[in-house]
Amino acid sequence: MKTKRAFQFIVLMGLVSLFSDMTYEGARSLTGPYLGLLGASAFVVGLIAGLGEFIGYALRLGTGVMADRTRNYWLFAFIGYGLNLLAVPLLALTGRWELAALLILAERMGKAIRKPARDAMMSYAARQVGAGYGFAVEEFLDQIGAMLGPLFLALIIYLNKGLSNLESYRRGFASLFLPALVAMIFLSIGRYRFPSPEKFEVKEKGAEKKFDQRFRLYLIGISFLAAGFADFPLLGFHFQKQNILAGASIPLVYTLAMGIDAVAALFFGRLYDRIGLKALMFSTVISSFFAPLAFLARSLPLIFLGIICWGIGMGAQESVVKAVIANLIAPEKRATAYGLFNALFGLAWFAGSALMGFLYDLNILLLVLFSVFAQLLAVLFFSLLHKEI
Repeated sequence: MKTKRAFQFIVLMGLVSLFSDMTYEGARSLTGPYLGLLGASAFVVGLIAGLGEFIGYALRLGTGVMADRTRNYWLFAFIGYGLNLLAVPLLALTGRWELAALLILAERMGKAIRKPARDAMMSYAARQVGAGYGFAVEEFLDQIGAMLGPLFLALIIYLNKGLSNLESYRRGFASLFLPALVAMIFLSIGRYRFPSPEKFEVKEKGAEKKFDQRFRLYLIGISFLAAGFADFPLLGFHFQKQNILAGASIPLVYTLAMGIDAVAALFFGRLYDRIGLKALMFSTVISSFFAPLAFLARSLPLIFLGIICWGIGMGAQESVVKAVIANLIAPEKRATAYGLFNALFGLAWFAGSALMGFLYDLNILLLVLFSVFAQLLAVLFFSLLHKEI
């Protein structure tokens, strides 16, 4: 009965993720062009995007600590989701790029507020059904939302094609209030039905789970993994510059990658519950092939194979990496652990992406070598951790 209710909680939170991803992933596909139409320069667009991601990751350390200290995980979830989701439809009311930029930053701040608390609550239920599988189910639903969001927004804009781009974008942002509202409704149902998710936590005897050598090895490995994993915008930039893909085909390829992400999350989540860290090592070796295939290949089949490797890496990252923390850290410190993990992961991703952008302009081969080397270093640290467990 407890396992059944834990799975119900996971699915419910997965539905929250589905509709929230529809909201902000849909919006993110247009925020750059929208800022441009409001008069922002390319530098400002890049600055706001980078600053938003930095805020979205860096603040998670503080919010994770506060969530563990107060133990009021639902409060952080509601505040975070409220800010995260409602900032999106408000973009429709802005007439200046400065106000739009503030809302974009507020959306990222909202995610930083709710993410550690939500991951902690998820971890309690996930360990009832298998940590890897539990996070994988949530990630599967999350990625369905990530695929539907841009498609939903594209449909709204198509239906308003008689209007100017600015007005059609505004109607698109306003329409995203609907999935945002549905997400908040599911979140409220979750709070009503499962007021104390920590009761799902599996009681274990044995060594104390704390921030020890094993956790440090894991954070180092994760940092190398993040640093060597390119953002899709860099892949899209490469495809367009090299005349490999262009126009609407690039978003379609991204949608394909998100679909692979969803399926890979389920597969590797299940695999983690069976063979442990070897699943993460296996997925990282596969994802290390994305850079040579996507950046150096010239035939479309090999390039699409690279995209598949990229999607597999994303899926494993979003399911297995969080499951590992659930099994390494005690429940009362888990939100802090997720906050620390997210802050370091975001910093490593930001630094690695910036370096790969620089290496791309210098020599694409250097970018590929760095990406592969960093991910194989991650495998090395994961193997060291595997021996410690």
